[in-house]
Amino acid sequence: MTVIFSGPLLTDEERRTRLYGGQVFLYPARPESLALIEFARELIGAAFRGLDPETAQYELPVEKFAAILAELKPKFIHHPRSKELLRALLLSFGCDADRTYFDVPRMRSSTSDYYLTTGIAYAFHPHRDTWYSAPLSQINWWIPIYEVVPENVMTFHPRYWSAPVKNGSAGYDYYEWNRTSRFNAAQHIGTDTREQPKPEEPVELDPRVTVVPEPGGVMIFSGNQLHSSVPNTSGKTRFSIDFRTVNVDDVIARREAPNVDCACTGTTLRDFLRVSDQERMPEDVALAYEGKG
Repeated sequence: MTVIFSGPLLTDEERRTRLYGGQVFLYPARPESLALIEFARELIGAAFRGLDPETAQYELPVEKFAAILAELKPKFIHHPRSKELLRALLLSFGCDADRTYFDVPRMRSSTSDYYLTTGIAYAFHPHRDTWYSAPLSQINWWIPIYEVVPENVMTFHPRYWSAPVKNGSAGYDYYEWNRTSRFNAAQHIGTDTREQPKPEEPVELDPRVTVVPEPGGVMIFSGNQLHSSVPNTSGKTRFSIDFRTVNVDDVIARREAPNVDCACTGTTLRDFLRVSDQERMPEDVALAYEGKG
C-alpha cells in the first residue's frame, strides 16, 4: 500500500483513480479543515461543560459519558454549519460540486483503555465499509479534531486489498439495519448486540499501516480498504471527523475499487447529497445498485 503525503498535485479524477487502486492520501491541515475542527471543538467544549474532553472519561461514570455523546454527535451531524464547512473543504480539494455527493460528516470518539467501546463509541473490528452496503466507488475522509498518536488512531491491513476475507456481509441488509439498529447506538453500553458484518476467519493484522495526521490533517482512502480501530492505550479519548463521498459519474460507470469479498444487500447511495445544492442521489442511480454486492 502506498501512502502519498500531500501531493503530487493531482486533479480529483486522478486522485480517485489512485484511491480505487489502493493508495492512501494524507494532506496537512488547511484553512477549510481547521475551520471544520474548530466548529467541532466548540460543540465538544459546550457538551462537556468545562471538562477536558480528552480526559473526561476519568471524571464521569460511563453512562454519563455515553449520554453526552448521544446528544453531541447528532448535533454535529445535523447542524447546517457542518455541511457548509464540509462543502468548503471539498471545493478546496478540487471536487466538482455538481458531480460530487457527500454523506453527512460524523463525529467519532475512541476512549482509552476499554472505558467505552460499544454503541455510541463503537470500536471497529477489521472491516471494509463496502461490507455495509457502501458502493465500491466510495471515498472515505478522516480528520482528527485533537492531536492523535499511533495508540489511538485507525490502521490499515494492506495484504487484504486484493485478498478476500470470509465475512458476514451476505447477511447484512442496509435497509434492515436502518429499521432496527442504526438509531439506538447509545443504548449499547458494555456490550453491543447489533448484528454487523465481521470477519468469519482469523485476520492477519500484520503487516499494517498506521497513519497519524495532525489535527485538521486530512486522510483520504477507499471505502474498500480493510481497516480497524487501534485499541486505544494512549490515556486520552480520541475525537475525529469522518465522512464519505462519491462521484456520480464513477457510480454510474462502475469506476470503482475491486470487489473481492462483499455480498451485502441494499445501498447507502440514497444517503448521499450533492455538494452544490444538497439534492439527494437520483433514484434511478440508486436503484441500479439494489441487490447483492
